[in-house]
Amino acid sequence: MTRAAVFLPDRRGCSDGRNRSEGRAGPGRLGEVELDVLEVGPAHVVLPEATVRDERGGALFTGCGLGGELVFDPSAGGGPSAGAAADRAARAFGVVNAAFHTQRALRYVTGLLGHPLPRLVVRIGMHEQLRRWSGGHYRLPGPGVGVDADPTNPAGEVHLSGGAGFVAGPGTDLYFRAPAHNPAIVCHEVGHHVCRHTADFRLNRQRLPRQQANKKIALDEGTSDVITAILLGTPDIYGWHRHNVAQTEQRRRKLDPRWTMAHFRGGPHSDPHADGTVWASACWSARRRVTDTGADPTRFDTLLLRGLELAGRENPVGLIDDAVRERRHFSRLVAAMARADPALAPQVLAAMAEHGIHLGISNNDLSRAARAHPGGPVETPEKRLADLARARSPTLHPNSPGQRFEHRNAGDRGSRRAAGAPAEAAVPLLQPPRTGKA
Repeated sequence: MTRAAVFLPDRRGCSDGRNRSEGRAGPGRLGEVELDVLEVGPAHVVLPEATVRDERGGALFTGCGLGGELVFDPSAGGGPSAGAAADRAARAFGVVNAAFHTQRALRYVTGLLGHPLPRLVVRIGMHEQLRRWSGGHYRLPGPGVGVDADPTNPAGEVHLSGGAGFVAGPGTDLYFRAPAHNPAIVCHEVGHHVCRHTADFRLNRQRLPRQQANKKIALDEGTSDVITAILLGTPDIYGWHRHNVAQTEQRRRKLDPRWTMAHFRGGPHSDPHADGTVWASACWSARRRVTDTGADPTRFDTLLLRGLELAGRENPVGLIDDAVRERRHFSRLVAAMARADPALAPQVLAAMAEHGIHLGISNNDLSRAARAHPGGPVETPEKRLADLARARSPTLHPNSPGQRFEHRNAGDRGSRRAAGAPAEAAVPLLQPPRTGKA
């Protein structure tokens, strides 16, 4: 194990500006951890489950061989206005920070799933020839939307930019927006890797290795956001770098009970990130309901991940394009989650219903119904409704028409709050180390 300096999750400082008001610039609490490292190169770190490297050239880890310390000053993110030494330190910190959060995310997920995911590559400083940007994306080798010219890992890559712009707040200096420094961005992109190798929303397992589809749907973006919230222990996952965006605005992407299917737009010109906020918020509400029963939050996390796997295992019948369209519906994944843990299904379905999500109904129909009748029940024209809680059946097919589940009144939620751990409970910093490459 190697000692490393990273930004640790700090849910207190994300949403209320406490990091900024206390003079602590940066997207987390600076601390030291033990990182499971197999190899340290000039600008890369090899972990058992991933490789993380800086693509901008130059040696960052001179004299930092395996067993040495990976402790670097974040240097306010570095960037073009920083001196050469400060920028080099910031880049080295970014590689280590991204490696830690990648390892932590993958070990938490694979620990609950009970098996490893395919090896991930994280590349920092990508696509800066034409423009500087301050985000990240997940890419697979393939043509069309989101194509990259040089993907090297057929199982998937996270691409992080070198950064652009600054985050400012009262009482702190400017901090360069380097995505590798931001745990929320790293965890979100790793979440896409989880989705690809569980639910497989784009049915890439049926495509040729170099013909993968990269376009993301709302379920992909929303699931990646809720995985991020679980790992960071806060629903305000982007509160640090979007603190100037009001929490009441959907583009802040805070997981909040206010976001329902009435806010879902859908269609080819909609933003899957905004639509995904509806799904992520519903999942966060479901996690809170589960903890209201006295269950550990990891019980919901396991239900979510195994639901993703169940949804991904179903072999489509007919054309792949039709099957991909089916996979975008929230109700289909909800049904798989209910099957993953039937005992928790009533709580999960009740929370989903509060966000206007019901079984057996398409996203567009749910959205129209939620806008027409805010807070009201949703029924299919045929009124063929099913009640999983009453029937106690974990095997209803996710695409059966007209399924709906009754739920308790929202007022029932408060009486059990003290019984369980809060939904915001943070996951362990690292799962027990594994040996060998995943």
